[in-house]
Amino acid sequence: MINEIYNELIKEKVFGKKLQNGLEVFFLPKKDYVKQYAIFAANYGSNDLAFKLKNEKEDIKVPEGIAHFLEHKLFEEPEGNAFDRFAQLGANVNAYTNFNITAYYFTCTDYFYDNLSALIHFVQSPYFTDENVEKEKGIIGQEIMMYRDNAEWRVFFNLLKAMYHQHPVKRDIAGTIDSVNSITKEDLYQCYNTFYHPSNMALFIAGDLEAKAVFNRVEEAFAQLKIPEADEVKLMYPQEPEDIKESHVEESMQVSIPLFHIGYKDRPLGRGGRELIQREAAVGLLIDIVFGRSSELYEELYEAGLIDQGFGVDYVCEKDYGHVIISGESKAPIAVKEIIDRKILQLQNEGLSRASFERIKRKQIGENLSYFNSIEFIGNSFITYHFKEINFLDYIKILSETSLEAVEDCMQSLLKADKQVISIINP
Repeated sequence: MINEIYNELIKEKVFGKKLQNGLEVFFLPKKDYVKQYAIFAANYGSNDLAFKLKNEKEDIKVPEGIAHFLEHKLFEEPEGNAFDRFAQLGANVNAYTNFNITAYYFTCTDYFYDNLSALIHFVQSPYFTDENVEKEKGIIGQEIMMYRDNAEWRVFFNLLKAMYHQHPVKRDIAGTIDSVNSITKEDLYQCYNTFYHPSNMALFIAGDLEAKAVFNRVEEAFAQLKIPEADEVKLMYPQEPEDIKESHVEESMQVSIPLFHIGYKDRPLGRGGRELIQREAAVGLLIDIVFGRSSELYEELYEAGLIDQGFGVDYVCEKDYGHVIISGESKAPIAVKEIIDRKILQLQNEGLSRASFERIKRKQIGENLSYFNSIEFIGNSFITYHFKEINFLDYIKILSETSLEAVEDCMQSLLKADKQVISIINP
């Protein structure tokens, strides 16, 4: 049965259907759009390094970087690679692995259903050999070395390593040279068979297409594949303390001006759904009010010549971890931190301006409405939120319902001196 999700506020509808193999498929009609888009994602990322299968006595631990390795290898096929097939069909195909998901996607203007079939088939048809696994180790090793020499990458992961004691989010998505070299064909098949079952995946499609035809074509593509029974999987994560590991970390690299990341470790909610999206909306408003381009803090730092337009702030909110990261470059990162600390303390004592709160909320609602012009943004966001048990279409409504009191509660509980970390890359 095809279900319809309609959001009156944004005037968008998404059709959804759960296939017999467990895959959840979503379709967003975009009338008169020339471009079509599909993203096929597994609820599996670099954090998923330990798990238990129902019929196995022992916990299974796999090398760091294996989710990213899998993403690379799935493009390889016995007769060549998937990139060539999509190029012949006039489509742009790519993939990414982050801490929590692995996604494969394409955009095209013609031959959409041929491209869709190609996407489903290559993601659901792994081809790993001892030879092609060994070959890939050198390629990924070069990628790791490239990022190791990237100051922005280092300042970010140095922050996470100082913030987290045990949680795998502190580990590089690509792994280490040693961990990648230890990966075998058998490791890849085990992780693939565990996490790439359709019941642990989702497919999102957008474009000027007809809903019934979209779902029929997806079912036809899967009818040609042999899908085994899904195994019951329990993910295993180490116990992460609420406190930070260390508050200050510095390193020197080839940079002209120091880079800095200032982070605040959040408490994990332990679940997804409405509570998670409510916190994300409230903290999103908070960091825009406190650190955004129109804030008093930004103006003070900018006028003092302590930051430039590269200054920014972001919030990550997952079931089992979360953090705010303020980033930029400055000749005096410690002075930036001191001004931030002073301003936050002032705001915590005096409270936030209701006028600023209302203005930033209106701004964010407008920005989020504009994002719906991008089918890539909608698809990527819909899939990401779906795996958090959230309907992405609800985000703007929840944002509009967020109160000043909820934002101030987040300010008091999240922006705390004992949860703060600073990472600096010096010249």
